[in-house]
Amino acid sequence: MSGENRDLLERLYETIVSRKGGDPAVSHTAKLFAKGRAKIAQKMGEEAVELAIAAVAETRAEVISESADLVFHLLVLWADCDVTIEDIRAELRRREGMSGIEEKKARQLT
Repeated sequence: MSGENRDLLERLYETIVSRKGGDPAVSHTAKLFAKGRAKIAQKMGEEAVELAIAAVAETRAEVISESADLVFHLLVLWADCDVTIEDIRAELRRREGMSGIEEKKARQLT
């Protein structure tokens, strides 16, 4: 897909993937990859906590800012795990129209 036809998240994801193996001295994303999956997951968890705190105690602007941080670090984690946005879309499509209770039961059977 060409630049403007791709979703912003897809473009960001592609940029993140392109930083794998990059120079950690010049790229925050490359530095995350160099530190490994455990550190990436830890950072994503920290951002999730910061978002939760912002949702309870901060302004709408802080919720937006922390959400963007969380999405960025989630995309880094997906890239490190070789999970694509399309993989997540496919899973969401599979779950569409299914109640949360049904979906949880289906996961327990597998």
